[in-house]
Amino acid sequence: MSMIRRSNVFDPFSLDLWDPFDGFPFGSGSGSLFPRANSDAAAFAGARIDWKETPEAHVFKADVPGLKKEEVKVEVEDGNVLQISGERIKEQEEKTDKWHRVERSSGKFLRRFRLPENTKPEQIKASMENGVLTVTVPKEEPKKPDVKSIQITG
Repeated sequence: MSMIRRSNVFDPFSLDLWDPFDGFPFGSGSGSLFPRANSDAAAFAGARIDWKETPEAHVFKADVPGLKKEEVKVEVEDGNVLQISGERIKEQEEKTDKWHRVERSSGKFLRRFRLPENTKPEQIKASMENGVLTVTVPKEEPKKPDVKSIQITG
């Protein structure tokens, strides 16, 4: 049994991986009760974002391939909610164009993260390089306990 099949036998570029659950009511194929989202926005809507904490900061990294920095927004709401959003516009179609495959997704995305109390939202920095957005949220210095020495008499 081949793991690769052609979705169109006349198109040599239409190779797809075989889905063993295609056609089952619980599978992932087109005959499923829970089919894959076919809208262009669905694949892009859940932008993948990693969040790690270092001793100095909280660092968020988002994959936003093909977007310019002008197409991405980084905002802070209510002083403690980091919001990352953007939009990839669908390519204009010409009536003379014949598409063989459309796999790149388009649409809007929006992700929100509640920041911990030990952050400095007024000092957030963001940069983009090679399709990866990096947002750095500095952390406050840990408060040292206020220790007061008591003079011992006697």
